Amino acid sequence: MITRLRTLMRAWTTAVPVLAVVLLALTWGRSLPVAVVVLVTAVLAGSVLAAVHHAEVVAHRVGEPFGSLVLAVAVTVIEVALIVTLMVDGGDKSATLARDTVFAAVMITCNGVIGLCLLVASMRHGTAVFNAEGTIAALGTVATLATLSLVLPTFTTSKPGPEFSGVQLTFAALSSLILYGLFVATLTVRHRDYFLPITRQGDVITSDHHVASPSARTAWTSLGLLGLALVGVVGLAKSVSPTIESGVAAAGLHHAVVGVIIALLVLLPETIAALRSARRDRMQTSLNLALGSAMASIGLTIPAVALASVWLPGPLVLGLGSTHMLLLLLTVVVGSLTVVPGRATPLQGGVHLVIFAAYLELAVNP
Repeated sequence: MITRLRTLMRAWTTAVPVLAVVLLALTWGRSLPVAVVVLVTAVLAGSVLAAVHHAEVVAHRVGEPFGSLVLAVAVTVIEVALIVTLMVDGGDKSATLARDTVFAAVMITCNGVIGLCLLVASMRHGTAVFNAEGTIAALGTVATLATLSLVLPTFTTSKPGPEFSGVQLTFAALSSLILYGLFVATLTVRHRDYFLPITRQGDVITSDHHVASPSARTAWTSLGLLGLALVGVVGLAKSVSPTIESGVAAAGLHHAVVGVIIALLVLLPETIAALRSARRDRMQTSLNLALGSAMASIGLTIPAVALASVWLPGPLVLGLGSTHMLLLLLTVVVGSLTVVPGRATPLQGGVHLVIFAAYLELAVNP
């Protein structure tokens, strides 16, 4: 029976990513009827679950924190490609697309994902425990990247409006790449133990010895299928976006809600993977996923759009408004207070979720 279930699991997690890419090729750039939208949504949900499965296979083969890095970078690279593609399409709203998407990713990961994971881990295990040294370093890097890329443009005077000049945009792009590169080196080489899960006694957990490691062939296969699944997730999310836009407009909601919904769909594989780690009392892995995704979103998106802005028409607006800057400041302050002790209760999870709820409420009623 167990063997049959494993065979069935391998079959559907292989078939769904392939089906998602085929469906994406057939529906890309077309107006979809309601029946096809329902089918696309079902395949999108299956692709999310398949991506989580293959990410966990790869993560178990390479170990932490490399596994978290693989999923975070894979999702972000595809997300960046989607952003640049949408910006090439043009339109009045493309000027703020990169800013809105990056900020949504930061708020979703640093408040929504972290809040949920802290709540699940602390409710299930009493308190959520993690390595404060690595987590505070990651949070500090996210705060620096967000400030340099999303806050400074609001206050610079070289160009009118919340925009960077060419030199300033180049500096922001290079700074993002350098900081992200330093973080990856710290995560994987110099201080890898700072980002490994820990026990209740504070001992570092280097591996889960009770679970057999998958073979190299299985890991490479899962890596390829992970890429297909993520292409399907992001691409199909774009395919159903016109339907989402129509629903948002019909409900009389602000257009920014569309970006939030798309970001939630794109980040769903990481969210599920982080929650599953929190349930297993591996809160550090959850934090690696959340903060690594926020960092990759800024560190890879800003250089990409800076390069794309050379040939793209229209302005590139990166500066946040006053309301969003206050939410970012609150996120950084509360996040620092959460991670410094190295353990958290349901209260901290609830605080982060309330900040995330405030962000969603302001997206609906700005």
